[in-house]
Amino acid sequence: MQTFFAMMQPESIARPLKTRAWKLGFQLAGICPAVSPTGTHHLDQWLAAGYAGQMDYLASRRFAYDHPSHLLTGARSIVMLGMHYRTLKPIEPEIGQGRISRYAWGEQDYHDLIRQRLHQLADWFLELIPEAQTRCVVDTAPLLEREFAQLAGLGWVGKNTLLLNSRAGSYFFLAALLTDQILPYDAPQQSDHCGTCTACLDACPTDAFVQPYLLDASRCISYLTIEHHDAIAMELRPGIEQWLFGCDVCQEVCPWNRFAPQSPMASFTPRQDTNPANLASLFELDEAAFREHFRRTPLWRAHRRGLLRSAAVVLGNQRSDTARPALARGLVDQEPVVRGASAWALGQLANAAARDLLQQRLDVETDPEVRQEIKAALAYESSSPT
Repeated sequence: MQTFFAMMQPESIARPLKTRAWKLGFQLAGICPAVSPTGTHHLDQWLAAGYAGQMDYLASRRFAYDHPSHLLTGARSIVMLGMHYRTLKPIEPEIGQGRISRYAWGEQDYHDLIRQRLHQLADWFLELIPEAQTRCVVDTAPLLEREFAQLAGLGWVGKNTLLLNSRAGSYFFLAALLTDQILPYDAPQQSDHCGTCTACLDACPTDAFVQPYLLDASRCISYLTIEHHDAIAMELRPGIEQWLFGCDVCQEVCPWNRFAPQSPMASFTPRQDTNPANLASLFELDEAAFREHFRRTPLWRAHRRGLLRSAAVVLGNQRSDTARPALARGLVDQEPVVRGASAWALGQLANAAARDLLQQRLDVETDPEVRQEIKAALAYESSSPT
């Protein structure tokens, strides 16, 4: 095999590699050099502006973004890959239901599925070149995937900061296979096809885009419902609208996604109660039940307290008294952040029954932040028409 590889022309080395990737479920594939990315100075400015919110891990490992060799010693090439995840059309939630981002609908965490396929590709590559060193990356390592994907010709970074492909839109996961071998490189994507369109910027419910191509993640619904651990800022709660986990708004309005291909992966089709999700049932899950239900799904990342907090915010935005039993349960939850969000949501119901629940809890609540939420909810409720 080594002799065979040495005799092959560079262009013929890439072809079987991409074909193998396609057979493993990666619909997009491109190869670029492992070089120092030019976008690290933008990352520094973004971090300095505080746009990362509570994602402290980005700053703590900032040095590793300087070159792919921090992930793989001697890295010289990166095979950038894309896997479609678009499946069914989202169902509009009814009262008591919440929306989950398309990518998190499936039975299996996409990290596990992609990592398994990526390792199979690496194994195949090592059969071809036994002396090669490789590393598989699925969006958890310090690698500027979108910049390298553009360098590998897979698309351009759009105004919503997502990678866009003229044939595939943006409903795809990115993954990378790093190697210390020199491979033939694809031509980078030079053009930006967003033009004068501002649909994604205009549609964002929380005004998270500072300007085109610049996202304040601390205002982004995906960040707020997944990465943010504490109470969601009062002024941002209405903008959460019906999003329980993640957000697809800036992708749904993007013209390039009108004809985005569907994924052939059965693992990405919605599991029961993800399109949409029943919110009241979440408040019935203790930590053990939550772990059993969500441990191997993308929703696990928000953890129980984050998901219940967001569920309470969605119920508050819907302002239906049918949510009162679930919110009453949330008001006595073990997690202060869940109690606080439930108090706010009960205040949004603006009725006597909700006020009684809030007053009863205030008499026994000891957490100062939750007490503040209850008092604010009572003040809101008392100022609202009944």
